[in-house]
Amino acid sequence: MRGKLQRGEGPFWGRAKRAAKAVYSLHVPVNGVTRRPFQLAYRFHVLARESWIWTKRFFWYEPLFRGQCESVGSGFQMEELPWITGAGRIVIGNSVQLSGKSSFTFYHPVFGPPELVIGDGTFIGHGCGFNIGRSVRIGRYCLFATSVQIFDNDGHPLDAASRRTSMLTPPEAIKPVVIGDEVWVGNGSLILKGVTIGDRAVVGARSVVTKDVPPDTVVAGNPARVVKVLDRPAAPPGGGGW
Repeated sequence: MRGKLQRGEGPFWGRAKRAAKAVYSLHVPVNGVTRRPFQLAYRFHVLARESWIWTKRFFWYEPLFRGQCESVGSGFQMEELPWITGAGRIVIGNSVQLSGKSSFTFYHPVFGPPELVIGDGTFIGHGCGFNIGRSVRIGRYCLFATSVQIFDNDGHPLDAASRRTSMLTPPEAIKPVVIGDEVWVGNGSLILKGVTIGDRAVVGARSVVTKDVPPDTVVAGNPARVVKVLDRPAAPPGGGGW
């Protein structure tokens, strides 16, 4: 019957289909009389939604997250409560922003407590994931777009027999990741173990970074390669460096 209605076969089902489409197209009228009340209602809706979001963040999400960190600097801003698996050392600098919901996964502490360090002024976009067996260190004033993933380990052994026994990543497959200052990482990029990204480098969207990235370069692709060399900014007046 549903198929006949969708196809509108014959006089009866044709009329039924037209009637159903007419019902689906009904809407509450917005005109000169109702427009102003709906505008006010929309503003109230936004105010109520933002107030509820602020309340959850201020009284629940942020205190819970701060309780998991070794230290959090001044001016810290966050939205959703990050998903934290395992135990590790989290150090957050000043004026760091966590947009949306991130995930922090700490693996077995082969080298002591795994650590995540995020430098001053860094922005972490929604859906970013940090998978840490030893150390991931992010510099100052970095920009991470949405869904960036960083692994300092392989996650599982390469040997299939070891994976069947649920063996964890061997120590030699865990190598720290270091990201310099003012680095911009594009949407959906993947940064793998042992990588160092130099200051002011740019990682193109959806790149897979498997080796070190020089400072002041743009890399892109899978695996990521240098596609452009940037001009290094001049030192600020007075002779100071970056």
